[in-house]
Amino acid sequence: MRRHTFHALPPLRHAVRRLGAANALPVETRARLVLSVSALADSVIQAGYGVTLESSRTCATDRSSSGGPSDADSRGPGGAPGSAAGGAVGPQDAEGPGDGSRCGASRGRASGDGGSREGRGAGTGNKAGAEAGGGTGAGPAARVPRARSGDEGATSAAARDVSGVSGASDTSGVAEGAAVPPAANAPAGPSAAAASGFLAVTLRTPAPVLAPPADATLLLPAEVSPDAATWHVPLPAGTPEVRIPSGRGPDDATTGGSGRRRDSGPAPLPTGASDGNGDGTATDPATENRLLEEELRVALARVDSLAADQRRLTHELAETNSGVLALYVQLEERDEQLRTAHGHILRELEDALRPPPIAVDGLEVAVHYAPAGTDAPTGGDFYDWFTLPDGTVHITVVDALGHGVRSTRSALNVTHAVRTLALEGHPLKSIVARTDEILAPFDPELMATVLLARIDPAGGDLLLANGSHPPALVVRATGGEEYLEVRGRGVGYPFPGSERLLHAKLDEGDLLVLYTDGLTESRRDPREGEQRLAESARRHRDRPVQEIPGAIAEDMHTVILHSDDTLALAVRLSPRSR
Repeated sequence: MRRHTFHALPPLRHAVRRLGAANALPVETRARLVLSVSALADSVIQAGYGVTLESSRTCATDRSSSGGPSDADSRGPGGAPGSAAGGAVGPQDAEGPGDGSRCGASRGRASGDGGSREGRGAGTGNKAGAEAGGGTGAGPAARVPRARSGDEGATSAAARDVSGVSGASDTSGVAEGAAVPPAANAPAGPSAAAASGFLAVTLRTPAPVLAPPADATLLLPAEVSPDAATWHVPLPAGTPEVRIPSGRGPDDATTGGSGRRRDSGPAPLPTGASDGNGDGTATDPATENRLLEEELRVALARVDSLAADQRRLTHELAETNSGVLALYVQLEERDEQLRTAHGHILRELEDALRPPPIAVDGLEVAVHYAPAGTDAPTGGDFYDWFTLPDGTVHITVVDALGHGVRSTRSALNVTHAVRTLALEGHPLKSIVARTDEILAPFDPELMATVLLARIDPAGGDLLLANGSHPPALVVRATGGEEYLEVRGRGVGYPFPGSERLLHAKLDEGDLLVLYTDGLTESRRDPREGEQRLAESARRHRDRPVQEIPGAIAEDMHTVILHSDDTLALAVRLSPRSR
């Protein structure tokens, strides 16, 4: 493995691109590696530091057995790199290839400050390691023998292992008389061919200033620390080992060994021979253009693929939305059908619960009812009317405690009991108390206010009995209105019953309004509600009687602070037919 320092992004990208191409990386992987290295190195170079690029090869078995990437740069006790496969290999300038190097290829370290030209190495590999790896362990005084005619293949392989991709040969560690290594991209012999493994590319900084970009993620994942980042890229089988191209070492523009430039401004592009690589080496523009075109073609193909996926997903989304919209329309139609059927059932149920309209000569009767909740057709406000055998009309208005179906059941029990007692001839004053006596054993929790009215259509006589219910309102045809107060306590109350009967007289055209507290207490002020009720009844008294209860309820509910069941019943004395 060789280290090279770069002070500008163009030569760094160039070196990574050539390294990926020489190691037969897929074009997309190579482009991702170039962009990822550039993303991490950009801020470091802008800060005035140089970055060091390293590369090495690891085996798949080494990574799987160690649980992570093997350090191909591991060193022995003497500081020289040793073989990760078990054979102790000294510096490359002191030792030839051995069968014990990683992935079957020679793995010396191309170090500029390695052994001398006389072949004196600094390797610290031991004999046991050499035997285990099958390599040639070198002691402190080991030398590389001069090349003989029968050793040309081995010498050539060793020389190739030393050479860089850029084509510049490093012969500082080759013994005198060794053959000059061929170009870096020349085909390697069997001993230099590696099995499938990983290419480890490491980016180092002289100071802990390395950090991933805050606004983006790396296209190729890396193991990032404050001063180093390492990528482990899978290699195709049979890829010969090629090290990074020669970079730029420390020079007069750097401060000591820190790798940082003396000037505080942005780092200028390194100067090279002819193409600005920063390493003084010549680069073939055609090769560089070819690599860039390959990456561009892959990028464009990827863009086309993403565009096709987007069109497909857009089409699928449109179809899905169309289906969802159609389903939504169907659900709306079905919901409307259910609401219609539900309303029809509720109206039928209400008709079954409510008494049928009454037709009495000389008397006009109309009612308006609205439950507090929309989930039930009725609530606790209920009414009943019927004609007694003597020709008088009996009207019952009940307000049972609670809302919904349960309160409807309580109100029905009260009206049925009152109807039975009235038809049996019980005095009107006693009916409230008797109703409590009848229902208390069956429904101890029942509480209801009751107003009983008995009207003689022929003479206009009116009798009222009350059990805790709001008073009846009379609007005179001649002008004026009054509330007919009767004290009493309702069903389920302590000491139930009406304290007395109230006798009144209705003249032709007079309007009698019976109601529940939901009409007058919508604004939580009963007295204010009674005043507004009188004004509304006076305003609508000349309208057809069928319209009066609804018109009054509309006036009273312009502002609703307290929602409750609402009942308004209007009775008007009219001329009798002859």
